[in-house]
Amino acid sequence: MALFLTGDTHGDFRRFLPESFYEQERLTKEDLVLVCGDMGGVWYGDCRDDEGLDFLERRPFTTLFVVGNHENYDALGTYPLEDWRGGKIRRIRPSVLLLERGQVFDLNGKRIFTMGGASSHDIQGGILEPDDPLFLLKFHTLEVKGTPFRVNHRSWWKEELPSPEEYLEARRNLDKAGWEVDYIITHCAPTSIQNDLLRERSKPDELTDFLEEVRQRCRFRYHFFGHYHGDGIIQKQFVLLYRKILRLK
Repeated sequence: MALFLTGDTHGDFRRFLPESFYEQERLTKEDLVLVCGDMGGVWYGDCRDDEGLDFLERRPFTTLFVVGNHENYDALGTYPLEDWRGGKIRRIRPSVLLLERGQVFDLNGKRIFTMGGASSHDIQGGILEPDDPLFLLKFHTLEVKGTPFRVNHRSWWKEELPSPEEYLEARRNLDKAGWEVDYIITHCAPTSIQNDLLRERSKPDELTDFLEEVRQRCRFRYHFFGHYHGDGIIQKQFVLLYRKILRLK
């Protein structure tokens, strides 16, 4: 079983075309490609998602993903939970699987801890409420000004950050694993790594702080993450992924 990792796709799966990802010629559904958040395949929660999801289902490999901050959490929540390889998932298609937060999976003999999510920072104009009587006025005003904003339950969900229960689940599962895994897969980075990346633009939050705790307490080989739209090794054990598709050896 091969395991590949890549970064944010935002519903654009062209990197998985055979001419771009030629390794798939030798892959089967036992082989895995994991998107480090902002997969974006379940965005509308209706038939408009079918083209992209059906494309992924036709690939010879199985697609896995953790959540990012640009996900439709209402739609994702309609898929039932099930157990898979030691952790909890939501099966979007037979071979398109969401890896839930705070889980430790056994993938080809490797223990992988997953903790998706991140804070949205493209919200300088705030979060608009669709039932606000002034919604249209505010919407068009911000559009004209070019000020980034989001709309609650349409383009932003508070579930972008884990719930208290999800943090508890993560700690319970790390306790069971003795705080030792092979790989950590998240969308955002630990606070110290994010600070290195963004410098004065860095805005730590409860999730980056939790991942900082994991960085300090957990024994692991590598931590892979997306979110920051770049590819590179940030520190010895921390790898930022965006467009690159990386095979784990």
